[in-house]
Amino acid sequence: MILLLQILLMLVLLLLAVPALVLLVQVLAARWSAPRATPASPERPRLAVLVPAHNEAAGIAEVLAGIRAQLVDGDRVLVVADNCSDATAAIARQAGAEVSERFHDSLRGKGYALDHGLRQLAQDPPEVLVVVDADCLLGEGALDAIARACWRSGRPAQALYLMHTPAGAGGLRRIAEFAWVVKNLVRPLGWQKLGLPCQLMGTGMAFSWRQVGQVDLATGHIVEDMKLGVDLARTGQAPLFCPQALVYSYFPSSDSGATTQRTRWEHGHLSVILGYVPRLLAAALGSGNGALAALALDLCVPPLALLVMLGTAAWIVAALVWLVSAWGWPLLLASVVLSAIGAAVLLAWSGFGRQVISLRELAQAFGYAARKLPLYVKFMFNRQVEWVRSKRDSE
Repeated sequence: MILLLQILLMLVLLLLAVPALVLLVQVLAARWSAPRATPASPERPRLAVLVPAHNEAAGIAEVLAGIRAQLVDGDRVLVVADNCSDATAAIARQAGAEVSERFHDSLRGKGYALDHGLRQLAQDPPEVLVVVDADCLLGEGALDAIARACWRSGRPAQALYLMHTPAGAGGLRRIAEFAWVVKNLVRPLGWQKLGLPCQLMGTGMAFSWRQVGQVDLATGHIVEDMKLGVDLARTGQAPLFCPQALVYSYFPSSDSGATTQRTRWEHGHLSVILGYVPRLLAAALGSGNGALAALALDLCVPPLALLVMLGTAAWIVAALVWLVSAWGWPLLLASVVLSAIGAAVLLAWSGFGRQVISLRELAQAFGYAARKLPLYVKFMFNRQVEWVRSKRDSE
């Protein structure tokens, strides 16, 4: 029995070592690997921007103004007003967008809105489709950059998607913003510099019309972007990171909105890890598809707060085992894992996070992680499986 427990502990530590080392490699590559140019087509493809929106009356006009400023002759912007009970559709029309309203009592979620929009655009399909969420703003030249990258590479292109903390937010919110920088900038940039694919991030995504016709978007999956990226990678079209194109939004100021948002993202991410990563790794090994393997390894890295919690808990357990039995191998491996996580966090902060959070505030990360413990407990016993829109600050 003791031998079995020892073997089980070592297996758990070895499994935990995989995401820890993947994270460290990504951070090291982002910091010091040579830049890699994103392919760009000399011709700008004709594009359509699809904006799924649910009760976004407060901010949709500003979003559409930014999109229309980057369109050229022949481009289109379509807003899908999905189960809206406010003036989203009317405001979007006034802002110069095409609008299609969709209502359904049970089939709710962004995936269904995207599928509806595709069927509307199919009457006059664009060469490239760009998805922009209704609460996201565009950096200068973002549409042009991802459209050209998609058209030249023949792969989906993903813009850099950042979330900013509202003015006056506390240190814990800035820790969340730093974790977002690690997830959406540092990690995909490291993989991109190594010539590897990235995950799709839900907004700022560009696809050729042929690509979006190969996948089923009509789903209520709570992280439909991750699922879509996995589905495309399995067809040999893994997404390409385009860091020079920027899309950005803001975390909700309200605690309820932030909690809803975190629960949707993190429960969805953990569901993808459990449901997709083993199959992706098996498919990658069976086919020799390196891009698919890289995407699977990227997906196996859990949310940063959870990874820190798991690494710390593993080290404590290993230390107790050493004190009780004098068996030191688990403690050595747990120390390597925790050191890799700590080094990755500090290197990511020194290279990309100084403008977001101070080192003193970063030291509060354990408190931030502890506050998220109920979220992870809820995943084990009452996980969220349906898409739920985050409450906006205007509501």
